[in-house]
Amino acid sequence: MWVLLRGGYPLRMLLPLRAEWMGRRGLPRSLAPGPPRRRYRKEALPALEVPVLPVTATEIRQYLRAHGIPFQDGHSCLRAPSPFVKALELKDQSGATASFSLFIDKTTGRFLCMTSLAEGSWEDFQASVEGRGDGAREGILLGEAPEAEDSEEVRRIWDRAVPLWELPEPVEGQLARVMFGLTKVTDDTLRRFNVRYLWSARSLVFPWLSPGGLGLRGLKLLGAEGQGDGVQYKETTIPRPGVYYNLFGLPLISRRDVEVVLTSRELDSLALNQATGLPTLALPRGIACLPPALLPYLEQFRRIVLWLGDDLRSWEAAKLFARKLNPKRCSLVRPGDQQPRPLEALNRGLNLSRILRTALPAWHKSIVSFRQLREEVLGELSNVEQAAGIRWNRFPDLNRLLKGHRKGELTVFTGLCSTPLQGQQAVERRHSSFAVGRLEEQLDKYDEWADRFEDLPLYFMTFHGQQSIRTVIDTMQHAVYVYDICHVVIDNLQFMMGHEQLSTDRIAAQDYIVGAFRKFATDNSCHVTLVIHPRKEDDDKELQTASIFGSAKASQEADNVLILQDRKLVTGPGKRYLQVSKNRFDGDVGVFPLEFNKSSLTFSIPPKSKARLKKVKDDNGLVTKKPSSGKKGAVPQNSETCLGQSHHPYQPDVSKPSR
Repeated sequence: MWVLLRGGYPLRMLLPLRAEWMGRRGLPRSLAPGPPRRRYRKEALPALEVPVLPVTATEIRQYLRAHGIPFQDGHSCLRAPSPFVKALELKDQSGATASFSLFIDKTTGRFLCMTSLAEGSWEDFQASVEGRGDGAREGILLGEAPEAEDSEEVRRIWDRAVPLWELPEPVEGQLARVMFGLTKVTDDTLRRFNVRYLWSARSLVFPWLSPGGLGLRGLKLLGAEGQGDGVQYKETTIPRPGVYYNLFGLPLISRRDVEVVLTSRELDSLALNQATGLPTLALPRGIACLPPALLPYLEQFRRIVLWLGDDLRSWEAAKLFARKLNPKRCSLVRPGDQQPRPLEALNRGLNLSRILRTALPAWHKSIVSFRQLREEVLGELSNVEQAAGIRWNRFPDLNRLLKGHRKGELTVFTGLCSTPLQGQQAVERRHSSFAVGRLEEQLDKYDEWADRFEDLPLYFMTFHGQQSIRTVIDTMQHAVYVYDICHVVIDNLQFMMGHEQLSTDRIAAQDYIVGAFRKFATDNSCHVTLVIHPRKEDDDKELQTASIFGSAKASQEADNVLILQDRKLVTGPGKRYLQVSKNRFDGDVGVFPLEFNKSSLTFSIPPKSKARLKKVKDDNGLVTKKPSSGKKGAVPQNSETCLGQSHHPYQPDVSKPSR
């Protein structure tokens, strides 16, 4: 079973138990969003019996030309006349023809009609053009309709919320402004963006309005809690985050606007718009993801400035999103002490217009000197911990060795005796691992854990058994584009190799596959973990890097090599250790003990074990530097399980947002 994780930037959730929080803060438990429903025509398109092959922009253009459909080439989409709008509906109020209202994503082929809000896959569009199916030329897919329960909850909360200046107690309004940093944001700005405040939940309420600002489709509630000397923001959305596609500020955008500033928070959009007067939009999921469904709404802009935050992860997300938006029209605001996030800049009295003028172009043809890299180097040196990647919550020893889990790297994991599981079985085991216990023994808590598990940025590829490497890579690229996936786990290499017809030499075929995964990780800034079974070794010998099945290609291409050692004992079960035998980031290698919990299907560090981190000799026989005691600055263990396969002890915990 193969896993896709947006682990680098987990979705931000209000609390692990959202419904429990709502009960405490005066909101009903029914506020917890349910699954979306998509309304179809009476006769929907038949399900395809063969796998859908990825489509390219060239194929889309050729199809449109072959069927006589005119189109315009945009930044990330193709625009064409919509077959889902009748001729009489193509006239707007001024009598002008509202043609070319259909947007087709160049990468996925998915379409969106701005007039009828019909949307669907490339296969749906082809069926409509060719007259297949009962819904042809009438809009087969009518867009996602919210649950009736969600709609009622949205309306009820919105009606209870009031503007800050209309609160009965002026002190409450002043306290809210201080907590949310809105002391310099005027009432006119809040009124223009239609921001309200829900007193019972102590939360700001941001509306998700339909195109044109006519209907209310959803809400985002932003709460603030004091944490030491600072404030921690917590948010929830209706509907759930997976289908919350609100570009906050979109109703204020004019058709004549050609420049926009994208932010990761609604509060930053308020500050930017007030200080500069420029059109601003806030991404619905912050730096976690830029859903392709939003790209058609950004097609009209010739220049997009991304000002997503004040840390290294925001900078990395900005570069990633610029690739999706077309980097030639994007500029990025680099984080720095004099270039914080917009709301902080406003409160500090900085000139936001001047900061925007310093935005760097996201695209350049080539690098000709160190001058173009010096700021990149400074950013890495100024944010050493963030540059090292996301740290593991449950494995402090792994943090001391690898320093973190970084995007763009290839990790080879060997020593596992895993049997690939089919979809439902794999999900069941990961669900039990996430719940830290057997769910069949606590069925009364299944819905609670299922709701939490569903909100995780975790996806599964449905492949099982032998697969073509080209099909797998195409699927991974689709996942990176659509879901902004940051971590892919392939388990395992030998199981998928039988389908390859590249060569009769199995070793050469494996080398080709490893090279393909290496290139994918680098080109897409996505961490790839590749499980490769070891060679057969004597029971009294430990596994080495050379024990990886195949040639030396796998260990050479890998940034990290992890080996699960199982030292068998005559008197009982053996002792297990995780060995880091290669670490390209800073060279530290070592080994530490592990214990498998059968009830929760998770690995953890033995609680009573005195044997801590042990540095070992590297492949050249040199002893690495002596480790510290490990007590000072250690990362506390977390009782929650990590995601992925239950026998993958190294995988970072994505059940919580990274700070």
